[in-house]
Amino acid sequence: MTNTALTIENLSVQFGDYTVFKDMTLTLPAGKLMAVVGPNGAGKSCLVKTIAGLLMPSVGSIAVFEKAPQKMPFNWLGYVPQLKTLDRNFPGQAIELVMTGLKPAWPWIKNKTGFDMAMSALEKVGAGHLAERPIGKLSGGELQRIYFARCLVRNPRLILLDEPVTGIDMTLATDIFRILETIRQETHATVLMVTHDLAAAAYHADLVLLMNQSTFYVGEPDAVLTQDHLRTIFGHAGHPHMMGLEETPHA
Repeated sequence: MTNTALTIENLSVQFGDYTVFKDMTLTLPAGKLMAVVGPNGAGKSCLVKTIAGLLMPSVGSIAVFEKAPQKMPFNWLGYVPQLKTLDRNFPGQAIELVMTGLKPAWPWIKNKTGFDMAMSALEKVGAGHLAERPIGKLSGGELQRIYFARCLVRNPRLILLDEPVTGIDMTLATDIFRILETIRQETHATVLMVTHDLAAAAYHADLVLLMNQSTFYVGEPDAVLTQDHLRTIFGHAGHPHMMGLEETPHA
């Protein structure tokens, strides 16, 4: 089995005349957590979607465990998008949404194997009691737990999280990071997580990708999250998450 989860070489993504980001090259070793940090418009979400195979590279290549994203086995990848496009009025239950992580279709018939796997995933994220809750009755934090369970239900080798703790309370954010650490210890999954929170990146990540379109810094948090690098990426010295970063303990 390869020791490299993700290989990106000279990657560029462009929409028409607009270049989202260009000339990115990096590797992510298997079993590591990489935080992706940068300002709005830096290309972070497009990077995640390209790794997931939802967008095609304009230039360059991506390999996930040595396979192109479009050729990955379905169960290799777990993905929690930043924007949840599901119609909240759809007459479905939380556990049915989790079961769509087992195959890309709505489970009109809940077979026992899929049901048991979905319940196990819900229990892992502290949402077993929400299994039969209608989707339209879930709060924002509850829905985030359901999507997290959906991501985990097939025991993925690579977990992609796009702003997993934005807009949720501190208790849920703490739970998500605790669950991630447990999953990594149990399954040795690799995690790539987009976040605006530099303190979370410094504390939880093994590696950090600091990016803004054509400028990239990659490495361990101490080496990447420096004041000079942050000024270059964010364009100013007063980014709110920089406050107290030097005192943040690293995992």
